[in-house]
Amino acid sequence: MGKSGSGKTSMRSIIFANYIARDTRRLGATILDRLHSLQINSSLSTYSLVDSVGNTKTFDVEHSHVRFLGNLVLNLWDCGGQDTFMENYFTSQRDNIFRNVEVLIYVFDVESRELEKDMHYYQSCLEAILQNSPDAKIFCLVHKMDLVQEDQRDLIFKEREEDLRRLSRPLECSCFRTSIWDETLYKAWSSIVYQLIPNVQQLEMNLRNFAEIIEADEVLLFERATFLVISHYQCKEQRDAHRFEKISNIIKQFKLSCSKLAASFQSMEVRNSNFAAFIDIFTSNTYVMVVMSDPSIPSAATLINIRNARKHFEKLERVDGPKQCLLMR
Repeated sequence: MGKSGSGKTSMRSIIFANYIARDTRRLGATILDRLHSLQINSSLSTYSLVDSVGNTKTFDVEHSHVRFLGNLVLNLWDCGGQDTFMENYFTSQRDNIFRNVEVLIYVFDVESRELEKDMHYYQSCLEAILQNSPDAKIFCLVHKMDLVQEDQRDLIFKEREEDLRRLSRPLECSCFRTSIWDETLYKAWSSIVYQLIPNVQQLEMNLRNFAEIIEADEVLLFERATFLVISHYQCKEQRDAHRFEKISNIIKQFKLSCSKLAASFQSMEVRNSNFAAFIDIFTSNTYVMVVMSDPSIPSAATLINIRNARKHFEKLERVDGPKQCLLMR
């Protein structure tokens, strides 16, 4: 959720509909056509309300669900952010919107001139969550950070984070700075999705075993549709802390180029005198990236090891029954 113009729909289109940042400038009120082309089930629910002078107005809440890792289903509600809509969420639609919520993601425009009103709506959301879904996880995205002067970003984000944590009590909230123009958006959403995976510790343990067996420096799992990093193991510290998100962004743009040629992305190998990296389809819901610091190991050997591990990781994805995770936006 978030006020109108905070960037909710642009953010969603980049993560879940494979838009690139510059294409979000031409987004309309919905992105249903693009979602349907990616086999993301989406529908519009239309609500009516009567304003203070007796005029009836309608508004749309777009509901989509995306399947992650087999049985994990993310249900997304893209709610309008206009004042009239926001007030309606907290009156006639309060129980319908805020019941059985697993996650609330609230988007703040860092340059908003109505910060007090933004905080008021956020607190109203928290009250509704506390009443209807007290166990929900809360995430706050301080968005459009690219509009802030670089030398002021740390200070401004720290101040907003402190305010949001204070206002969120007794609930706990996790805060992220985000921009559609850099890797911070992928980092935030990867962190959110990571907390929704029910067997993530088991997944990480098996990734570690796999990496040690094949003597890999690093192994990453990407969700197949969004290319968000959902789990990883590394045997030593790497210099670039944002490398995962940068790779996600690069591969998604490459996949988009492939789709324009009616082709699909299958695999990639990058090799030089210092390392070899492989990105390949892993399970029905994931890609895997394997980084080897010994480039003398034949590609065929690494690819065989990836193929042999597929069945084992497919079993890990089969949890009992579909898990429903509702993301409010």
